[in-house]
Amino acid sequence: MWSIRKLLCPLLFVFLAPALALAADADPYAADRQALIKLFREMEASINAQDVDRMVAQMHPQATVTWLNGEVSRGHDEIRAYYQRMVKGEQRILDRYLTTAKLGDHAHFFGNGEVAVADGTMEDEFFPVARGPFRLSSNWTSTSAKIDGQWKVVSMHLSSNVFTNPLLAEAKAAIWYAGGGAALLGLLLGWLLGRRQRR
Repeated sequence: MWSIRKLLCPLLFVFLAPALALAADADPYAADRQALIKLFREMEASINAQDVDRMVAQMHPQATVTWLNGEVSRGHDEIRAYYQRMVKGEQRILDRYLTTAKLGDHAHFFGNGEVAVADGTMEDEFFPVARGPFRLSSNWTSTSAKIDGQWKVVSMHLSSNVFTNPLLAEAKAAIWYAGGGAALLGLLLGWLLGRRQRR
């Protein structure tokens, strides 16, 4: 019995060793992924707190952001200026902007694991100064770089469907209402003019 055990143990090790090694090295970027998720959550929290300084603290000083309205900000100063103009200043467009962000697939790593690209979705809620709030579903793509052992966002791109969204649906409804109102007004004027001519 002992001899069988002595024979089976090395064989078991031979078969299990590759599987154990594979399990240990299944994701060489596991720690980096955790750091990126922490960065991602901090970005989301800073947006919902309306705290642009907290947001840019997660970004490289030369980071580029393409916003939902197509504007591009390069570097911390331009990012702050955009946010000030849109959300904070006297001539601001929004009182608040809230988001619930979700991560899509796992981040992809490049350049010996020093660069990571991730994407996902956002459910946004806007509170404009000049009208009531509205919701918008959008997408994001982010590129981050590991600089001096710390992950920083170097590029972020936000986008939404320009063909189907709540604002377009609202505009279409307004056109239908305006068209219907104009048609009724035209019929009423035609009836009044016809009645006047008969007199």
